[in-house]
Amino acid sequence: MAFVANPSAPGIGGRTKTDLRAMTIATALFFMWGFLTCLNDILIPHLKSIFELGYAQAMLVQFAFFSSYFVFALPAGKLVEWRGYKQTMVIGLIVMAAGAFLFLPASAAASFGLFLFALVTLAAGITCLQVSANPYVTSLGPEETASSRLNFSQAFNSLGTFAAPLLGGALILGGTQLAPEKLHSLSAAVLQTYREQQASSVRLPYLGIGLTLLLLALALGLLKMPPMITSHTRDFRPGAYDEVAGLDDSVWRHPWLLMGALGIFLYVGAEVCIGSFLVNYFGLPEISAMPEQVAARYVSLYWGGAMIGRFIGSAILQKLRTGIVLGCAACIACALVIVSMITHGHTAMWAILAVGLFNSVMFPNIFTLGLSNLGALTSKGSSLMVAAIVGGALLPLLEGHLADRIGVQHAFVVPVVCYLFIASYGFAAARAEGATVPIPKAV
Repeated sequence: MAFVANPSAPGIGGRTKTDLRAMTIATALFFMWGFLTCLNDILIPHLKSIFELGYAQAMLVQFAFFSSYFVFALPAGKLVEWRGYKQTMVIGLIVMAAGAFLFLPASAAASFGLFLFALVTLAAGITCLQVSANPYVTSLGPEETASSRLNFSQAFNSLGTFAAPLLGGALILGGTQLAPEKLHSLSAAVLQTYREQQASSVRLPYLGIGLTLLLLALALGLLKMPPMITSHTRDFRPGAYDEVAGLDDSVWRHPWLLMGALGIFLYVGAEVCIGSFLVNYFGLPEISAMPEQVAARYVSLYWGGAMIGRFIGSAILQKLRTGIVLGCAACIACALVIVSMITHGHTAMWAILAVGLFNSVMFPNIFTLGLSNLGALTSKGSSLMVAAIVGGALLPLLEGHLADRIGVQHAFVVPVVCYLFIASYGFAAARAEGATVPIPKAV
C-alpha cells in the first residue's frame, strides 16, 4: 500500500496550525493513563508477595489490564461514532474512576480476583481514551505535523509513567513483608489478616486517583472542544474508499494498518514484558540484589527514558522520516536487550533501563503510520490499533512462563523478537514513503 498525500490541503480538514488549548487538555489525559498503566509495575511485585504468586500468575495483573483493550476497543470505536470524541473521553474518565474506586473493596477483602476485576474496569476506561484521544490529537493541526504532535502528547504519557513508580514505590511498597517460609507457618485466619494489612497500602493512592479522574471528567465535560476532523484523500487503489466515487472500503484492505496493528501488539508486549519484571530483575543477586522499594525508583528511569525520548523524537521527526526513526530505534532497543541478557551486574541493569529511551517513539510512530490516509475509516482503524494493545496481556504471560522455567534474564528473548519485527516494519514503511511521496516533516 502506498502512502497517498493530498498536496492541495494545507492541513487536516484545512487546519494550518495546532489548536494549543485542545492539545493541552488532551495531553493531560495522556499523562493520567500513562500514570495508571505504569502503576501496574509496582502492583505486580506487591501482589506477588502478598498472594505468594509465581511469575506467570503475577502476570495475570497485566493480562487483566491489557486484555480489556482487546475486549473494549471495538465498542469504544462504536461509542466514538455514536457520541463523538469528546463525550467518549468523558465517559472513559468516569469508567476509569469507577475502576480506581474498586481497589478499595479489593484491598479490604484482600482478594486477588477483585484486584483483577478492578484492573479490567480501569483499563476499559483507558481504552475509551486511547481510541478517542490518539486520533483526536492527530487532527488538531496540519497533517504533516501529526506524528510530531502525537510524539509530544505521548511524552506527557511517559511523564506519568515516570512519576508512577516513584509515588507508587513510596506509598505501596513501603511495608515490611514476611519471608515465604514464615507465611507458610501462619494459620489461614492470620494469613488473611496479614494479606488485608499488606493490601491496605493501595487504598489511599487509588482513592486519590479516582477523585482526580472525576474532576478531570467534569472539567472536560464543561469545556468547549474543537470537532475531530479527518482528511479524506482521493485514493485510486482497487477497493479503496473514495468520497467522490462512493466506493466501499474496509480496514482489512489496508495492509499498512494491519501490519501497524501487529507492530502495536508486539511493541506494547515488549515494553510491558520489560517493565513488569524490572523490580524482580533488579532484585536478583547476579544483577543488583536491590530491595523492592529501591528497585522501584530505578523503574522510573526506564519510563523516564521514554519521556525524554519522546521529546527528542518530536524534534528529530522534523528532519527524518517516521519509518527511519522507528526502524533505528527498534534496532537499538533489540541490541540493548541482548546486552542485558548476556551480561551481569550494572552492565545488565543499565542496558535494560536504556531500552526505555528507544521505546519512546515506537507507539506514536507505529500509530501514525498505521492510520495514514484512512479517512472515514480513521475511527475503526484506531479501534483496531488499540485492540492490538492486547499484546501487553499475552506476551508478559509468555515471558512469565519462560521466567519460571529458564529465569527472568533469559526470558527477555520475547522482547528481542518483538523489536526485530518493529524494525522491519519501520524500514519497510520508510521505503514505501520514499517510493511515493516522502512523509511530511514534523514541525
